[in-house]
Amino acid sequence: MPQNRETGRAANTFGFQTARRIAEILGAIPISSRGNEFLYNGQVVAIKCARRKTTSIGVTYAMLNRLEGVIGAFQIDEHNYDLYRLSPHDFCDNMKESKSRGNSKGLNGLVSRLIFREIGHSLGRVYLE
Repeated sequence: MPQNRETGRAANTFGFQTARRIAEILGAIPISSRGNEFLYNGQVVAIKCARRKTTSIGVTYAMLNRLEGVIGAFQIDEHNYDLYRLSPHDFCDNMKESKSRGNSKGLNGLVSRLIFREIGHSLGRVYLE
């Protein structure tokens, strides 16, 4: 089912709130009050979250230029997330352009959950209450 404005807003809120909770567990420090960018182990990373049935993680091209890593947080069940880290280089080498239309057309790249699992560095599993 394609996203509409309402489901997109809900997904954005979920991703933002979940990334903040995961960052707290990891000891990552938010860089801004609006985005999913954090200082983690001395590097600027984005924490991007995907629900159980979501097959990919999206990052804007502009954000990729600022990052030293992308952490994909993939929901396993209601409380558990598996975390994988990719370098921006690996993200770019494996991304496909988003099918977004309108204002966000051509601004995002997507990398599949499978790629994160196959070539990403596992950061383990976190539990969120």
